[in-house]
Amino acid sequence: MAKRIGVILSGCGVYDGSEINETVITLLAIDRAGAEAVCMAPDIPQMHVINHLTGEPAEGESRNVLVESARIARGNIKDLATVQIADIDALILPGGFGAAKNLCDFAVAGPDCSVNSEVARLIKEMHVAKKPIAAICIAPAVLSKVLGNQAIEHRMTIGTDQGTAEALSKMGTDHIECPVREFVIDRENLLVSSPAYMLAGNISEAAEGIEKTVQALIGLMG
Repeated sequence: MAKRIGVILSGCGVYDGSEINETVITLLAIDRAGAEAVCMAPDIPQMHVINHLTGEPAEGESRNVLVESARIARGNIKDLATVQIADIDALILPGGFGAAKNLCDFAVAGPDCSVNSEVARLIKEMHVAKKPIAAICIAPAVLSKVLGNQAIEHRMTIGTDQGTAEALSKMGTDHIECPVREFVIDRENLLVSSPAYMLAGNISEAAEGIEKTVQALIGLMG
């Protein structure tokens, strides 16, 4: 049976949901590795809606994270609340501001953020079960808060951005600087992370780091 990798999405679009390029590259890398992607998202409203043409908030609009995420997953997606650790062998969180706005509120509250309860539940259960987890771009902030709340010493990267790195450090992460085409692995805690569009100047740079991250995640499954 193919390994099943859970993919937590946070909407559709870099400014208010999952970064589409990062997500598609992740899904492609999983498929090419012979594994099965199990897409999921919380059934909650987005923090807000951004007009991706202007970059400005779309006043009066509201969207649902699960419904928007279904666009990327071509409808093949689960409500995160229904997913149990027995359903998947590993977990990965693509980036995009949705990770910092919808999966948690890091974009607003920084180190004092809170994480969606279902997202936190699955991350904690995966860690206790010793199943590997990966995070891309800004998504390590989600893991940082959950693991930091559990007082678990861990290593991750968001690249080289000093302000974001310092925020992760305040949440308990040992932040490791990392170039865009590489990744950081914490073998003790079965964590993999890569900067992607925190640093990427083009899609090929992001793709190389993400593809290596997926390979490393699969390697940690044993």
